[in-house]
Amino acid sequence: MKRRHVLASLAASGLAASLAFATGAVAQAPAPLNPPVTLTVGYQKVGHLAPITLIEDELKKGGVDLKLVEFARYADARTALLSGSLDAASVGPADLAIALANGATGIVGIMGVGSSPKYVIGKTGTKLDSWDDLKGKKVGIAPGSAVWFQFAAALTERGIPYSSFNAVNIQGAGTNFNQALQRGDVDAIVTWEPFESIPVIQGYGFFAKNLDYSRSQAVGAELGMFVATKAAATDKKEALQRFVTAYVGRMKALSASPPDFAAAMAKLTGLEPSLAAKVSEVIQLGPVITPEQIKRQAKAFNELGVIQKDVSGEIDKYWAPEFVQRATGG
Repeated sequence: MKRRHVLASLAASGLAASLAFATGAVAQAPAPLNPPVTLTVGYQKVGHLAPITLIEDELKKGGVDLKLVEFARYADARTALLSGSLDAASVGPADLAIALANGATGIVGIMGVGSSPKYVIGKTGTKLDSWDDLKGKKVGIAPGSAVWFQFAAALTERGIPYSSFNAVNIQGAGTNFNQALQRGDVDAIVTWEPFESIPVIQGYGFFAKNLDYSRSQAVGAELGMFVATKAAATDKKEALQRFVTAYVGRMKALSASPPDFAAAMAKLTGLEPSLAAKVSEVIQLGPVITPEQIKRQAKAFNELGVIQKDVSGEIDKYWAPEFVQRATGG
C-alpha cells in the first residue's frame, strides 16, 4: 500500500500524528530516567514489528530497561497484558474492543504499527479469480486471530456466507499454514507476513489479488497496534513515552530505507535476507490506527456476534494519543 493511500484513509483524530510521522517530525530527547525503569513489552516475530529489534540500546541510554517477551499470537499477548504480567504489548487491531467487551478496562490503546494489502493465498493451480471461487474450497484460518477478523468482516460486507466454504482451523505458527497449503490439505490460507509471501516466492502459492480482505470498511489494512496497561501509562508514563518515541523514530528510519527494513525484519523473524527484502516491499510502517477505525470494528463485530457488547462508544476513553503526539512533536 502506498504512503499516500495510507494517509488518505486516516480519520481526522489520527491525522496530525500520522502526518508528523510521514514528514519526519521527531521529539527532542529528554534526560535519562534516574533511577532506571524496567518496561516489559510483549511482541511477536512478525515483519511489521521489525523496529522493536533496534531500540534497546537507545532506551537504555534514556534510563529504560526494555524486557521483551515473545508470544506466538496476538491473543496470547493480550491475555498476558490483561493479567498484569506485561506493561505493554503488540496486539491485533480488534483486541482493544474485545478486551473492553469482556469487561477488561485496565488498558489503553497507544498506536498502530503498520498496514498492508491482505490477500487470500491460494495453492498454485487453484482458481481464485473472484470471491465466488471460494465456494466449496478448503480455507485454512486462525480462528479469533487479527487476520480472521479482517477476513470475516470482508466476507460479511460482501454478503458471502461463511458456510459457503470449508473453514479449516489451524493453530500455532504461520509455518503450519504454509505446510498445510504445500501438502494440499487446504486450497487456500488466510495468514500474515512473512507467511503470506513465502508460498508465493517458493512457487506453491499465489496472491489472489481479487480477494483483498484489507479493504473492509470495518477493519481496514491495519496489521496491529501497541496497547499498554493503565498502570504503566500512569506509573511508568515517562518510560512508556521513551519506548513510543524510540519505536516511532525507528519506524520512520526503516520506512525511508527498504534495505534497513529488510535487514531488521530478517533479524527479528529469521527470514533469509532475500525473502525479507520481498516482504518489506509489501508492508507500510506507521502509526496508522485511529479511534474511529477501532469504533467501526467494535460496532461491526458486535453486529456479527463475535463481540457480545457494543463498546464503540467507549473507545475514546481507552485511547491515549498523547504518546504518539509527543513522539512526533504533533
